[in-house]
Amino acid sequence: MSHTGITIPVVLVTALVDSINPCAIGVLILLVSTLLAIANKRRMLVVGVIYIAAVYVTYFLAGIGLLLVIQRLNIAEPLGVAVGILVILLGLVDVKDFFWYGEGFSLAIRPSQAERVKRWARKVSIPGAIGLGIFVAAVELPCTGGPYLAITTLLAKSFDFEAVWLLLIYNFIFVLPLIVILALAYLGTSVHTIHTWKQKHRKWMRLATGLIMVALGVLLILFSKGIINLV
Repeated sequence: MSHTGITIPVVLVTALVDSINPCAIGVLILLVSTLLAIANKRRMLVVGVIYIAAVYVTYFLAGIGLLLVIQRLNIAEPLGVAVGILVILLGLVDVKDFFWYGEGFSLAIRPSQAERVKRWARKVSIPGAIGLGIFVAAVELPCTGGPYLAITTLLAKSFDFEAVWLLLIYNFIFVLPLIVILALAYLGTSVHTIHTWKQKHRKWMRLATGLIMVALGVLLILFSKGIINLV
């Protein structure tokens, strides 16, 4: 099966919505603001680029690993249904946060983990930015893991060059807002301005992410059961 037709738009739209996740953006704002307080802009740029590259590589390798495991165990269909249900539930949590943000269970990084990121950022070296990127990629999984798991399950039907290429594109789109935020901070935009914008639009980000996740979950279930074909 080739990943043509509707699969490419599904991957692109999901990556775009996943990329504006408040968790991922919030962590980068925290990192940039901390670096600006203790270092010059050049060091902030270098550490920021390395950090974003580490996030990109970590997510890409995680996706390749998932594709290999799903294909090797031949569990694409049952896993697709299970992941579809999970993604729908996670999407409904994000939709809930549009109306009642912070009440009950939310997909967010725990305050203790955010504090750890802040402590690491204060003393991070340029090589240490790699470790920070890997750590942040791991702690962001509760926020960003649902859509990515759904996409890798979708692509696992046929692990070929096109699947790898789509993963590369997905992850580039995922880190694109981080690149934009880093560039804006380097060019002089106040981190407070970026943070204020993020807080103002946070609930709309949650709503967009939630609705796409629900739609993606339904699509994945239908695809896994052979009811629809994405080619």
